[in-house]
Amino acid sequence: MTPTDLTVHIERGLADLRDLVALPSVSAQGRMLPETAAAVRALLETEGFTVHEVPGDVAPVLIAEAGEGPATLLIYNHYDVQPEDPLALWDSPPFELTERDGRLYGRGASDDKGEFASRLAAVRAVKARHGGRLPLRVRWLIEGEEEVGSPSLDRVVREQAEHLHADGCWWEFGAIDPEGRPVLSLGLKGVMCLELRCRVAASDLHSSLGAVVDNPLYRLARAVTSLRDDEGRLTIPGVLDDVRATSDADRAAVAQIPGDGQAMRDTYGVTRPLATGAGYHDRLGLMPVVNVNGWGGGYQGAGSKTVLPAEGFVKLDFRLVPDQDPARVLDLLRAHLDAQGLADVEVVELEAHQRPARTDAAHPFVWACVAAAREAHGTEPVVQPSSGASGPMYPFQAALGVPCVAAGIGNAGGRVHAPNENILRDHFARGVAFGVALLERLAAPPT
Repeated sequence: MTPTDLTVHIERGLADLRDLVALPSVSAQGRMLPETAAAVRALLETEGFTVHEVPGDVAPVLIAEAGEGPATLLIYNHYDVQPEDPLALWDSPPFELTERDGRLYGRGASDDKGEFASRLAAVRAVKARHGGRLPLRVRWLIEGEEEVGSPSLDRVVREQAEHLHADGCWWEFGAIDPEGRPVLSLGLKGVMCLELRCRVAASDLHSSLGAVVDNPLYRLARAVTSLRDDEGRLTIPGVLDDVRATSDADRAAVAQIPGDGQAMRDTYGVTRPLATGAGYHDRLGLMPVVNVNGWGGGYQGAGSKTVLPAEGFVKLDFRLVPDQDPARVLDLLRAHLDAQGLADVEVVELEAHQRPARTDAAHPFVWACVAAAREAHGTEPVVQPSSGASGPMYPFQAALGVPCVAAGIGNAGGRVHAPNENILRDHFARGVAFGVALLERLAAPPT
């Protein structure tokens, strides 16, 4: 079924998206979360889904089910969005879906309301082809806390496991690259956000006392430079011991990923790349990394101020890979700093961490997704064993044993989390076509 054949379902899906974007469901600020959950529930129930609501720490979690057949597909999405700030940088109202030159702008247009609306449109199209019947079981988990770290998700998945078991999980995001190739990701890195803090006095001092009083910013600099080498590889003793060996299928998948990051380097004007050529995708998807997100302390105004600051801080995030445990990495970091004579550098966890997850590229559900992408897009998909980004995939694999594949409608200029977030109308249509191809393939009798 081509996008042209799907026109009525695509247009209805875009109408759903317009209504959902109009709801400012900003989880970080607790805005319109029950109202948006109710709107999503109504859309699902209209299509015959039985929906029950599970209370979350921040927002309701919806678990839905419909259909019957030889396979069960689990779909994960979220209805919460990032704040719209800074408002002045939007070219159109953030909570009003606006089309310009084939792009649809609005907060959540891509992340994640556009993904949800395109998938629901695919369900409608498949039902229409089967006389109003859904020829496989579709289970759906839709949360409202993803943009604040999904604090309830692990608990909900474990408590509701009997309602969530499936042959595979269609993850909440995905992309179509600038050459029109669908990009499928089979995993996500874990993430752990920390702050290093150091204090040497009750108040700032005159900088002449730097001869006899240590400097907290110097101690933080020592701490940070001890975490990785000049090539970006982690140097904390023991931190790489648990990294899972890459399977033959994963290595083959990495080897066929086109490009070496040059488009990214050109887009952002990168002057110090850490990986190019054949090592680019290997490092991006399969190796852990530590990032310095921000540094504070001391005088930062115009001109000079001869001061010895009393305290300072550094914000870090670690991106981890299977089978690294964030709690163990935290323990190794503490032991490493102590061994460096930096016991006075405090380590503070900033938010709940997420563990890494990855589906083996040889899994049959991956093959089904690849075949559906090839059919819907008319080109060979790019298969990434892992995205460089992070998300709450781990509970689905740990508690349910479900293989997960991310495939969706994002684009390189989609500005997700930024002003003027957008999708391409054509990509929305192709996302619907992929959903139809995947559902039909899973509904077919096993061969």
